[in-house]
Amino acid sequence: MRALRIGLVVTAVVAAGCGLAPSTRPEVDSAPTGSSDDVVTKSLQDVERFWKATYPDVAGGQAFTTIQGGFHPYTERTPPPDCGGQPFEYQPNAFYCPDGDFIAWDAQQLIPQLQDNFGPLLVGVVMAHEYGHAVQARLGDTDQPTVVLEQQADCFAGAWLADVQAGRSTAFKKPDAGQVDNTVAGILMLRDQPGTPALAEGAHGNAFDRVRALQEGVEQGARKCAGYREGNLQVTEVPFSSREEAATGGDLPYDQAIELLAKDAQDYWARTFGSLPGGGEWQQLQVQGFAAGSPPDCQDPDESAEGAALYCPSGDFVAFDNSDLGPRLYQRIGDFAVGMLLGDLFARAAQDRRGASTSDRNGQLTVDCLAGSWTNDLLTRDDQENQGVRLSPGDLDEAVSALLAFGRAGDDKGLSAFDRIAAYRKGVLEGLGVCV
Repeated sequence: MRALRIGLVVTAVVAAGCGLAPSTRPEVDSAPTGSSDDVVTKSLQDVERFWKATYPDVAGGQAFTTIQGGFHPYTERTPPPDCGGQPFEYQPNAFYCPDGDFIAWDAQQLIPQLQDNFGPLLVGVVMAHEYGHAVQARLGDTDQPTVVLEQQADCFAGAWLADVQAGRSTAFKKPDAGQVDNTVAGILMLRDQPGTPALAEGAHGNAFDRVRALQEGVEQGARKCAGYREGNLQVTEVPFSSREEAATGGDLPYDQAIELLAKDAQDYWARTFGSLPGGGEWQQLQVQGFAAGSPPDCQDPDESAEGAALYCPSGDFVAFDNSDLGPRLYQRIGDFAVGMLLGDLFARAAQDRRGASTSDRNGQLTVDCLAGSWTNDLLTRDDQENQGVRLSPGDLDEAVSALLAFGRAGDDKGLSAFDRIAAYRKGVLEGLGVCV
């Protein structure tokens, strides 16, 4: 985010951080050796099964024609088939070639590493994305900016993932929440670098937009994806606004980031709390830092981040681990990861002050949406407005990373980071009015 009054900038460089290490892996039925090539082949066969059943619904009843050019692993020494006469230059990649109607993937580095680090389900999603480009070619809907086509392919991959989650896959057993979270963590590593213009050649999207597209496919199916066009797709990816912003990466010093973000959240809720059911005049919320393992006394703590942050209803204050969790989020992800933590705490206070629950599944998802509504305010305000901060490239990716870091599957509410990101996304894109 940019600190407008003092001319400094905050941005995110997403890195694998606290809580992002894979925890569980989806099982692949009947994989002879468990190699990544086996997973790719079975995934592609399953994606074809999905499109044979789904394509008529998005293509006016037309039958689906499967890929005719085959599936081709490649390495530095064994190139894929020729694609449109382009000379082969080894890159760790996966791609669909429309000229030859085939899919190829790097079997030397990319796919094995994705499987090792994030599990086979991510490999399946990557292959479903590439097959999505084949679907685009068959639909004839390729006259769109690259970022639209790439996110449409992400959305198509999400529609396939929903089919897997429904238990219809012939390749994957029904994945648990942790396995889906691992897949989202992998998508973070496949996003554009912060500052990439949305209309740049080859742009795929930032992590926030790519996860949004995947989730829309999961939630709304292939018909939603087929309707993606330049004019109706919400793209948040923006370039850096200055050379200074690009050169510095934009992170404010840790203490200054906390000060500015907490003040901005305070101001936001002072402006908006009265519009919520049960809301009223916002009372100043005290923000405390504490040493790891030594939270302040509170009779009824409403905890977040596995107890490393809390809202205290009886004392009406929020507190967070300012010696371990906060610095780790800042160092490993970026300053708006800390902003996401503060946004969560202020949203908890808002929920409690209006007499609403945060202790069950719906309450937590409302908290995440409310935190997203503050982000919406940061995202949509004008540079000329006399307000302290606004988002810069990468900040939304930091928020997604933070939710993966402290919102992963396994909490007592039965929520996954995937669920929480979806609720946060709703608040970011649609604002406060959709949260309650």
